[in-house]
Amino acid sequence: MKVLADENMPFVRELFGDWAEVITRPGRTMVPADLHDTDALLVRSVTQVNAHLLEQANKLTFVGTATIGCDHIDTQLLAQRGIAFASAPGCNKVAVGDYVMAALLRVAAHKNWQLADKTLAVIGAGNTGSEVARRAEGLGMKVLRCDPPKAAAGAAGLVNYDQALSADIISYHVPITHQGPYATHHLLNAAHIAALDENQVLINACRGDVWNNQALLTRQQGARPLTLVMDVWEHEPAVLAALVPYVLIATPHIAGYSLEGKARGTFALYRALCQHIGRAEQHSIASLLPAPDISAVSLTRAPSQHQLAQLVRLVYDIAHDDSGFRRGLATGAPDFFDALRKHYAERRELGSLILQGVGLDERLGFKVPAQAADKHN
Repeated sequence: MKVLADENMPFVRELFGDWAEVITRPGRTMVPADLHDTDALLVRSVTQVNAHLLEQANKLTFVGTATIGCDHIDTQLLAQRGIAFASAPGCNKVAVGDYVMAALLRVAAHKNWQLADKTLAVIGAGNTGSEVARRAEGLGMKVLRCDPPKAAAGAAGLVNYDQALSADIISYHVPITHQGPYATHHLLNAAHIAALDENQVLINACRGDVWNNQALLTRQQGARPLTLVMDVWEHEPAVLAALVPYVLIATPHIAGYSLEGKARGTFALYRALCQHIGRAEQHSIASLLPAPDISAVSLTRAPSQHQLAQLVRLVYDIAHDDSGFRRGLATGAPDFFDALRKHYAERRELGSLILQGVGLDERLGFKVPAQAADKHN
């Protein structure tokens, strides 16, 4: 069979190449002709799978996205055409948890905060939001979970949006939707932005259009700017360049870009396609991943916040991604955003590092031997 995949999707040839013809294309510039005589299409978040793209898809029977969100896929159209569909929910939640934890520690250093004294609101209590909440609780933070659709369905332990907006740090983990009672487009709107206290911190690692970027710029250029962490941007790959100097951490939509997360995403589609065509699986995720550069660190006591930040940087240095983003923007190259994503350096998850010692909190994301872990149910 013929498989067309986003060129930025790793391990495609390892998983599909021994039994399918694999062709790769830039995800943002796929055209209808690319799908002629194609049996399966594998994409990431930048490809709009719609009626236009499928105009010449004469043999297509399967579409998969190696992402949690599906707002770029016309799933109703696929269903009408009898085309099987698969996504990868939860595939990059750990990577996003790593990213947000690294951001929290960077914010704490910048503001001279002890995170255990602060409150984090998680907007969107799904796979990724729950992982972020877990990390924050591992840091000793009080966590407010906000998810209006879940609350309407009867879920307990949630706060409303106005309550969430009172937290010291507010982190967004919602899909982008434009209609209905829980639409998330400009969920953070101009009125909310204007009303926030200048000591508050905002983090966006979901979709850029969830925030009104122009309203943020207006706020940041005033006398009481907020502290911002932005991995996603309204109108990507375009970036509101004037906003970037007012952002503490700026990155090119790579929060979920760990090697493990990408492997999980591609493997989820491999598994789904195998099931779709009745083929037995021949590979595993473990077989795809190389050994990490640093595999273990021994500690004599539980790490302080400063030491924890050092341990995180051993695996993932968020400042490196921030400086690379700013350098790329400064070049003026119109494709800098996608170029950074395409050539993103291999990044491992915190779980690739074993922490040996006592009193270690497993919620922080590192791999902790059972006898050393503080268990939290």
